[in-house]
Amino acid sequence: MRKLIAIIMLFVLGDAFAQDAFKTGEYFKFRIHYGVVNAGYATLEIKDAVKSGKKVHHVVGNGYTTGMTKFFFKVTDLYESYFDKETGQPYQYVRKIDEGGYKKDQEGFFNQGNNTVLVKDYKNNKQKTISVTENVQDIVSVFYYLRNHPKVDNLKVGESISVDMFFDDEVTKFKLKFIGREDISTKFGTVSTMMFRPLVQAGRVFKEEESLTVWISDDGNKVPVRIKASLAVGSLKADLDEYRGLVNPLQIKSKK
Repeated sequence: MRKLIAIIMLFVLGDAFAQDAFKTGEYFKFRIHYGVVNAGYATLEIKDAVKSGKKVHHVVGNGYTTGMTKFFFKVTDLYESYFDKETGQPYQYVRKIDEGGYKKDQEGFFNQGNNTVLVKDYKNNKQKTISVTENVQDIVSVFYYLRNHPKVDNLKVGESISVDMFFDDEVTKFKLKFIGREDISTKFGTVSTMMFRPLVQAGRVFKEEESLTVWISDDGNKVPVRIKASLAVGSLKADLDEYRGLVNPLQIKSKK
């Protein structure tokens, strides 16, 4: 369940950056539903920070269950990422989670020159250095990296973008397939979107590789508007509930 929550939170994305689709001060809040139940919320906010004497993006992501859900499966998650404003390469990530008793308290420090990550595990008082691929992303920075990817707007149906992502002490090939465009109804009105399917590992959580669908606003912001996941038991949906600080006004075809 922990990998699913991470994807929902932080979706709830290269070779070079296009015009920035985001800026300091951008904020998203998502309402997460399990079936008809309001299960919780996830937020993402971009702040400024300094690493190695250089101004960088600092993204803070929080996820938490609410209402009756927290009595059955309590979640309090904190994800952070520090990444370069020009290249998108991550400097550092933070992962501090408690998901139904499953806990992690980690920081990772990227050495892009040596292609390594120093992972500090505070829960177990351990640390290790892991070799990674060139230009690898963390689970938070990959979301922003792909939003700025130059190929996103020119994809044809069935085409994909792939990027290496570091998660759970290993490098995973994160593949995002474009499946078309669709106008969807949101609390803000009708929004034109691009639909993507991240390829995920089938098994205990997901029904199959393509069980996750993401709707991204078809404009200069590339805002995640909706996420749906078909699970082995039931379904999960996250809808954009609040936003501010966008680079461009969100394109709404008709307001409610």
